[in-house]
Amino acid sequence: MMDDSVFMKEALALAALSAEEGEIPVGAVVVKDGQIIGRGRNLRENGHDAVCHAECAAISEACRTVGDWRLSGCTLYVTLEPCPMCAGAVINSRLDRVVFGARDKDGGACVSKINLFELGFSHRPAMREGVLGEECSSLLTEFFKKRR
Repeated sequence: MMDDSVFMKEALALAALSAEEGEIPVGAVVVKDGQIIGRGRNLRENGHDAVCHAECAAISEACRTVGDWRLSGCTLYVTLEPCPMCAGAVINSRLDRVVFGARDKDGGACVSKINLFELGFSHRPAMREGVLGEECSSLLTEFFKKRR
């Protein structure tokens, strides 16, 4: 079994790219059979689009890669706890697992505000939190310090 931190480092690199462009630094990758099949990063500001979250971009690319909307057998790695929209996308795409780094106390929909995965939807992914959590939190903290 692959070490989750390997793929979280890939998500962190994407988050850092977003930070360089003035975007909130969140990055995500979708992995199947030990290979990255989808990548995404926050692009809301530059894309002028509320749904340009890292998770949605990674899920969309993964769906195109496998040629199906179902991502069974896949894991999403994301630097920040998914919001309600992104947690819904996880459920709808049938991802097996979600691994995230930092909690989002203001908008997290996996543990912080609510856990959408426990509400009886048709699919319930496994979840792991805190992988490279300090690094993920630090990237966000530094980004917001510079913006103030």
